[in-house]
Amino acid sequence: MKLVPFSAAVVVKDVKRSKRFFVGKLGMKLLDDMDHWVTVGRSKTGMRLHLCQVKPIEKGNTGIVLTVDGKLDRAYLALKKKGVKFSVPPTERPWGVECRILDPDGNEFWLMGD
Repeated sequence: MKLVPFSAAVVVKDVKRSKRFFVGKLGMKLLDDMDHWVTVGRSKTGMRLHLCQVKPIEKGNTGIVLTVDGKLDRAYLALKKKGVKFSVPPTERPWGVECRILDPDGNEFWLMGD
């Protein structure tokens, strides 16, 4: 059984602010923008995040891994220049290099690359 493409909900406080973050800073595409149903992602891979605006919101951890093409250190510097906040800088792990970014609502995403 194949379970692709995948979609995951990310709880956000302000969907407009989150769209600016995921599209403007992380370079994702705005795939759907219809009232409550707002998704961002990569249309070729099928991966999409549903930006789910709810109130009240609690700061949380999404447990979602995003990958970059190429070297993670380069992506880290480019994202940092755009004002993306990191909870963990690039760190060598037994499984590879990873860092963790925070979205505007404090959700943490793992970022991995070469």
